[in-house]
Amino acid sequence: MEKEPLTLSDHIKKAKEGKQASFNYLLDTFWNDVFNFQLKRTQNEYESEDITIQSFSKAFDKIDTFKEEYNFKTWIIQISKNIHIDLLRKKNASIRSKTTREVDDVVYKIIDDTPSPEDKLITEQNLAQLLRYIKQLKPHYQEVINLRYFQELSYKEISEVLDEPMNNVKVKLLRARKLLSEIITNKKEN
Repeated sequence: MEKEPLTLSDHIKKAKEGKQASFNYLLDTFWNDVFNFQLKRTQNEYESEDITIQSFSKAFDKIDTFKEEYNFKTWIIQISKNIHIDLLRKKNASIRSKTTREVDDVVYKIIDDTPSPEDKLITEQNLAQLLRYIKQLKPHYQEVINLRYFQELSYKEISEVLDEPMNNVKVKLLRARKLLSEIITNKKEN
């Protein structure tokens, strides 16, 4: 008997329970929508990517506040829009704000209880080939992969090294693993 695929609503409920696979699903499903929305606003790929990472970070941190009667795509794009507006205000006011350690310590923890398909693919590769694949990623993704998997730093330690909120680090790692998995899969098919 074949198992019914999970609906978006199921994934949202599971994400609220801290299930990593559902966070991955939400990130994969809505990444392009949020990124393209920001690209139209900023006309800058790097800035759009950074805002998209922050958007998912904030959404995953506040997933418990999401109400089922709303559209998830609309919700995350609104978060993204608010982040962009805040960044513009900060730029205009020339104020730099940093997340405090207290906020970092309280941040929502995404439970990673099983290796993702991306993780399985990555571990199957020999190291030299894997390093060639990693070099195809953008520098900030290379850095986060290096810190996590080669220097074996915790999310908190990576957050301190990069001077970024812990949730941003988690989303960057999710995205980096996804992109690396796609590179590996494309190379295997060719």
